[in-house]
Formats: sequence, C-alpha cells, structure tokens
Amino acid sequence: MKLSILSCSPKCYSTRRLVEAGTKRGHKIEILNTLRLAIGLDQGDPDLFLRGKPLRHTDAILPRIGTSITRYGTAVVRQFEQMDVYTPNTAAGISNSRDKLRSLQILSRHDVGIPTTAYVDDKRDVESALERVGGAPVIIKLLEGTQGVGVILADKIEIAKAIVETLQSSKQQVLLQKFVAESKGKDVRAFVIGDRVVAAIRRVAQGQEFRSNVHRGGKAEAIQLDPTYEEAAVRAAQIMGLRVCGVDMLEGKDGPQIMEVNSSPGFEGIEGATGLDIAGEVIDYIEDQVKFPEIDIRQRLTVSRGYSVADVHIPDGSAYVGKSIEQTGLRDQDVVVLTLRRKGTVISNPKGSRILEPDDTLLCYGKSEHMKGLIPAKKKKSRKMKKLPKSADPES
Repeated sequence: MKLSILSCSPKCYSTRRLVEAGTKRGHKIEILNTLRLAIGLDQGDPDLFLRGKPLRHTDAILPRIGTSITRYGTAVVRQFEQMDVYTPNTAAGISNSRDKLRSLQILSRHDVGIPTTAYVDDKRDVESALERVGGAPVIIKLLEGTQGVGVILADKIEIAKAIVETLQSSKQQVLLQKFVAESKGKDVRAFVIGDRVVAAIRRVAQGQEFRSNVHRGGKAEAIQLDPTYEEAAVRAAQIMGLRVCGVDMLEGKDGPQIMEVNSSPGFEGIEGATGLDIAGEVIDYIEDQVKFPEIDIRQRLTVSRGYSVADVHIPDGSAYVGKSIEQTGLRDQDVVVLTLRRKGTVISNPKGSRILEPDDTLLCYGKSEHMKGLIPAKKKKSRKMKKLPKSADPES
C-alpha cells in the first residue's frame, strides 16, 4: 500500500510514528506538505499537482490538517475524495469537528450527551444565555481555540459578562458552556479507530489549572473505559464522519458529556500513557479499508433525474407498523431501503423480512414523486411556556 500523510510538520512525534509504523509493515509512506499541493479542475478530471507536476497515484491519504490551514487543507482532502482516494477522515468531517459551534449543533440532534451550551452575538443576550447554561461558574470558549487555548473559567456572572463583551469587542466569537463541576480539572480522551475505541486516557490538570490538556501540563493515565463511554465516543466519531479521531469527554453525573471530536489527535500522550502502538493500529485500519473510498452517497445517488434520498419516519399508528419491509410494497414503487435506524442503532441493507416498529426511520432512495407521499408533514413543536408569577393585588 502507498500511503500519503498530509502534514506540514514532518518532524512532529505523530507524523514520525506513522511513518515508522507504516514502513515497519512494508508499506510505502510519503509525507506531503498540504500547502504545496495545487488543485486542478477540469471536466471529468479532478487532479492535484506537486511542484507543477501531476501527483503520482496513492492508495490512501491520512490528513493531519492543522487548525491554521483548515480551509485549504480540507479543500485538498476533498479533491482526493473526488479522485476516489481513500481517506479515513472526510473533508466535511474535518471541517465540522474543527468548528466547536458547528460540531455541537450536529451532535445536539443525536442521542449523545453534550454540555449545555449557548451562543449569542448581541451583548444584550449574554445575561439570559448565562442563565440558560446554569449561571456561574461558567466556561467561556473561543470557537476555534485548540490545546486549551481560549478556554476561560469565570466564577461570577459579572466577570463572565465582562469577558464575553471584551472578546466580542475584539471580533472574537465565543461559546458559553455549562461548568460540569464533578469533572473539574479532568477529562477523558478516547482514541477511536473505525468503530471501536483502541485506547483511552484520563487527563488530570495540575495545581490550580482547570484545563487538563497535556499541552497545559496535564498528566495522562491509562484507563479502561466504561462501555457507556465507549459507545458515546464511537457514536460521536461516526456522527462527525471521522474514522480516526480523539473524542474528549467530561465525566458528568449523568454520564459522558462530549466536549470535542479531534480530527488530528496527537499520539505522544496516549502512546506514552498506555504503551500501545496506536500509530500501527491506524496503519492497519487504513490498509483494511483502502479498497473502500469515501463516497458522498447523496451526491452520487441524486445525479439521476427524478430520484432522491430521504429519511422516512414510521410513527406509531402508521400502516407500515407490523409489516415487513417487503410487505410495504416500497420496492414495487421503485423505492429502495438503504438503512433502518432503530433506537440509536443503524441496520444497513436491512432484509425484506425485517418487521417495522413504531419510531423506526428508513433511509430510502427512489423516485422523488413516490418518496413525497412517504414523508409525513412536519408537526409544529409546541413550546412550553413558563407561568407568569402571580402579581400582588393592588387593592390589598
């Protein structure tokens, strides 16, 4: 296998370990400076160039895209995807995970724990947002901070408001996040490869520091992750479209709280704490998957005129409940069921004999005219209104 590592830091620990592990396994490993790759676009022929010459064929890439080059780096990764080169981390996955707000927005619609978070642009909305996340103490985060930079703990509402206003006045965008007191000074990093957690560490802050990042002096210790945390880490990685990543979680009283999904996790801290060959596991995974390039299913399937992809929810009381997929007659209407989602589990390519249950969701592909009749009208969500406090009787 020929593997190209996209990295602007060939001498950093993680890149060196990947080269070492790949070479040891007999693979041809090359490091490509992401910023030196030029994108070429022509009809039916996406290409990449290095020093003015077409890039030689590679079987797979492993993006190690730094925060400062996210935009150009993801454009390069996307170009490899269009050239049908395998990548464990998609351009969309990297972009989504790099933006703290966007990643939490994506995770919030799924059944995974996240800290209560608020984002406001007008300073007049700051106080009510602080109340929604539980008041002080509160965590204030820059949207694009990394390695603990741009994370502030404010222990009073007045201080929090002053910090937010100061940051906003300098054109910085910030998140307000509930402070998970029971997890102060520590968090869990789960290293996910494919659909499993291969290693986990607990990072503990030192002294008065509340940030547990190793880059801030935090100490890492190997741990055996609870199955609940393993499941949360894998689900978060899958939701974000990342197959090699680090998932950072807080240990809340109600279970795991996903803080961040890191698309370019460092190897030094976790390999040092666990003694495991994480780099080797990454190489082995890519070798197993190299024949399956990442494909934008919706993009490919909807090229045919009159066809579309849609989620079809089966509510309680639907005529489909209790019937097998075959008995629904969907196939006769030129509609194919690609996946079935049930209680957080996704069943790919479900058999026609599978019986449908209330609250199932089918990912279907077929003729748009037939699909329209399958999608129920969206119900308007009624918002619960708080009762007004009783006013005093003016005559009493």
